[in-house]
Amino acid sequence: MIHRRLLQLAGTVPGPILALAAVGLVLSALHVAFAVLAGLVVASLVRGDGEVGAPLTALAVVALVRAAVIWAREPLTTRIGVAVRIRLRSRLLDKIAAAPESERRAGRTAATVIGGVDGLDPYYTRYLPQLVVVLLVPATIVVLVAALAPPAGAALAVAAVVAVLAPRLWDARLLRNGRGRWEAFTRLSGDYVEALQSIPLLRSFGAAGRIGADLDVRAEDLRARTMSQLRVSLVESALSSLAIHLGVVAAVLAALAAVVTGSATATTAVLVLMLARECFRPVAELGQHWHAGYLGLTAVDGLDRLLSAEPAVSGEGSRTAPAPRGASVELSQVAYRYPGAETGVSGIDLRIEPGDTVAILGPSGAGKSTVARLLERGADPDRGTVSIDGTDLRGYTHRALRQSVVVVPQDPVLFAWSVRENLRLYRPDAGDAEIEAAAHAADAHEMISALPDGYDTVLAENGQQLSGGQRQRIAIARALLARAPVLVLDEVTSALDADTERRVVEGVFADAPERTTIVIAHRLSAAERCTRWIRFENGRVASTGEGPPVVPAQPAGAPR
Repeated sequence: MIHRRLLQLAGTVPGPILALAAVGLVLSALHVAFAVLAGLVVASLVRGDGEVGAPLTALAVVALVRAAVIWAREPLTTRIGVAVRIRLRSRLLDKIAAAPESERRAGRTAATVIGGVDGLDPYYTRYLPQLVVVLLVPATIVVLVAALAPPAGAALAVAAVVAVLAPRLWDARLLRNGRGRWEAFTRLSGDYVEALQSIPLLRSFGAAGRIGADLDVRAEDLRARTMSQLRVSLVESALSSLAIHLGVVAAVLAALAAVVTGSATATTAVLVLMLARECFRPVAELGQHWHAGYLGLTAVDGLDRLLSAEPAVSGEGSRTAPAPRGASVELSQVAYRYPGAETGVSGIDLRIEPGDTVAILGPSGAGKSTVARLLERGADPDRGTVSIDGTDLRGYTHRALRQSVVVVPQDPVLFAWSVRENLRLYRPDAGDAEIEAAAHAADAHEMISALPDGYDTVLAENGQQLSGGQRQRIAIARALLARAPVLVLDEVTSALDADTERRVVEGVFADAPERTTIVIAHRLSAAERCTRWIRFENGRVASTGEGPPVVPAQPAGAPR
């Protein structure tokens, strides 16, 4: 079964596929040579004439060489398989990294990148190379048999065509059903991941039993689909085996008929018997490799979805130098709408001078976090430009941009690494003194030191053993350690009490006074050290002012 998208992907690894096909052809040639020599030896022994010493020696040499090729092929196939998986996953991960967040559902993506690529390994390293062998070897053997006994060659040719093509027609049905099963499998995988991540929430709402029962029903449906696929697959195997065995019998009977009529010798009949088996060996192995690579074939829709996803941003630019300390930030006539939604920003014109500390305020949905998303280039604006140090973000290389601006989100991600490794995410070469200084600035040093192994404490997934405020402080320390010229804090003190928030804000602004800092906040206390404020409403700049933002005075008699 050849699939257009998988053939395009094969262009990523053409060399290994051709190398394995060449090994397969050499091995088939050795099989044919062994069959011919064995046939000659048997015929000579049956007749009781001639010297069999030389053929037996040649037979032994061929057997040894064949064993050596078989021995070498498996490690070679394994090494190439590893290289193929690494190359394919690298390409997929590049696509995923550039894809919009809506295309990155964790469970489904993981199933495709892990299970789907694992399934493609035998497709590329065994099925496609064997397909080349099947296209050449049976036809060559049919020609040889036809030269010895034309009726046997004709019977063998018909049987070979049936053995190759008939199962492939069944494979098409198997693949159609299998793709539906794979879709159900990836959706179930995604829902399992979401359910596992949300167990506390499901319990608190009393929904754990209902969601668990739904997953059980879908898992049972998936099992039933899998067993149905297995039954269909067994029918395909039976068709292939029937064609192979009938082909051998038909060729041998035709050769024996020729011997009876005197148009062929007994030696010819023996050779036809041996060659007929070798004619169908590649076909039988092709069926085995098809089933081994079947999982990858059924995953083609998921792979195609990932590879066809439009990137959230265009390519990188050519500026390799990061912005200098205290870089300016400018948004000029910026408009952006989230795909499939009406939310976003429009007509944004603002400039933040080097070293400014600016607060961005406004109600939920006003567009504040969209500005942060655009500044870290999580998306490109639909119109207008976003610039740092006078250079459009699209003009920076990815590395230079990451060194120029760091955004700390409200719900930061922590990895299941040690605290020290999490803090070094942006700067792997940072020393212990720098790490502790950043932690002090974020009011996190004492909290980290109180952990079982201090900075070497290994966190649970996303730091689940920490409170929301503790995770936020570690994320702030990580951003301070990056020493980026532009720092964007997006609601990063929302989980902190007032006293801790005050210490964190003071530490952040004292850490690098020359840095350009943007504070996105609901609580005005988080922005009390800012020298300028900008208020957003409905995706637009509604008002601006100098100095720290203040709570507007309420009219007399207004409800409080």
